[in-house]
Amino acid sequence: MPEQITSDNQQLQLAVNELKVLNDIATTISSIQSVDDIIDQIVIKCIKHLQVEEGMVSLLEKNSDDQQFHTMIRRQGSSASKIPNNLDNRLTGWMLKNRSIFLSNNIEKDERLHFLDDFSYSFKSILCVPLTVKADLIGYLAVFNKKDNAPFSNQDRRLLSIMGSQSAQVIENARLYEEEKALQSLQEEMNFAREIQLKLLPDSTPDVAGFEISATNIPAKSVGGDYYDFISLHDKKLGFCIGDITGKGMPAAILMSNLQATFRSHALIFEDCCDCLKGTNKLLFKSTEPTKFATFFYGILDPHTGTIEYANGGHDAPLLFGSDNEAVPLNATGLLLGVMEESEYTKDSILLQQGDILFLYTDGITEAMNPEGVELGLEKIIHLITDNRDKSVHEISGIILSEVKQHENHASQSDDITLMLIKRLA
Repeated sequence: MPEQITSDNQQLQLAVNELKVLNDIATTISSIQSVDDIIDQIVIKCIKHLQVEEGMVSLLEKNSDDQQFHTMIRRQGSSASKIPNNLDNRLTGWMLKNRSIFLSNNIEKDERLHFLDDFSYSFKSILCVPLTVKADLIGYLAVFNKKDNAPFSNQDRRLLSIMGSQSAQVIENARLYEEEKALQSLQEEMNFAREIQLKLLPDSTPDVAGFEISATNIPAKSVGGDYYDFISLHDKKLGFCIGDITGKGMPAAILMSNLQATFRSHALIFEDCCDCLKGTNKLLFKSTEPTKFATFFYGILDPHTGTIEYANGGHDAPLLFGSDNEAVPLNATGLLLGVMEESEYTKDSILLQQGDILFLYTDGITEAMNPEGVELGLEKIIHLITDNRDKSVHEISGIILSEVKQHENHASQSDDITLMLIKRLA
């Protein structure tokens, strides 16, 4: 009977000690949100309560196809040696394959660790437990060398397992919180970038006597690579352009701002649209990677005559709708911008008669896709314009955008959308 009481008291004492350890950990990390700080405290507590020389936590990299562990925090006493990479790798492999406790009280004679060199044998014993959240392995917690040279006991094994199971969820929650903060910060930056980009685009269309002008830009993401602009030139002429940068999102937006600054400076210097495109192309080529380029159309409208001189650097051909309702393309007169340092562009011209409409667009309109992957196509847009040409350009623009949205049928917008309409009234 006394022996039974003694055994019960020992078990009770062990349970009390385990609760103290868990309470110590919980109290320490409850007010900490940084992943690094939480892991740091977990390792420190492991070293303290298990009386070991060194402890470490390794976490599995998220979204990693090769499932590589990354050692986040390592704490060690002054007498400990650095854990060799081959031991790190072996523990990684063991956890990925077995997802169970790894215990060795005699590393030098352990067949599982026969690959270690003499230097590595400064580690006498290892106790390593998996960190799992809802059956998913997120990493492992390991301790090395009891300070009194004693072997790891079943009590140590149980205690580290409990500490690991309690710590895993805390670590995962902290990681999720940091990811959420990073995502929120990125979204704020993207919103700020969108505000900047919107300010780079014209805030209104120019008021030109005898003409109606409409322009719209809708990026596929927060920011985009489509570009349009209007520039007041000498003799009351109006410069207008539309461009499409390769790619989408922030990289395209940065290149778009570069293109805008370059083009505006050249448009004010060179009266000839070909010279403007040639200079813009040269600077764009020098300031961008070989894989980055832009399609670009630049026209100069003389409102007194209705004449438009233009140069087209590989952009989707704008369409001129005359009185016969035929859509005449204004084809490319030179290469895309940024492809070659020295590119030549030829000039062409058209005359807008009363009621004529010039339609400029980017491929985000014609290549808009429905959930089945079918593109809207150019023919549909041509029919919309011819059927509604008596309406204002603002109404025609709304009809086109409505058709694009209807065709997409709730599918996500696949590319930036930009369109411009110029109509001669008299």
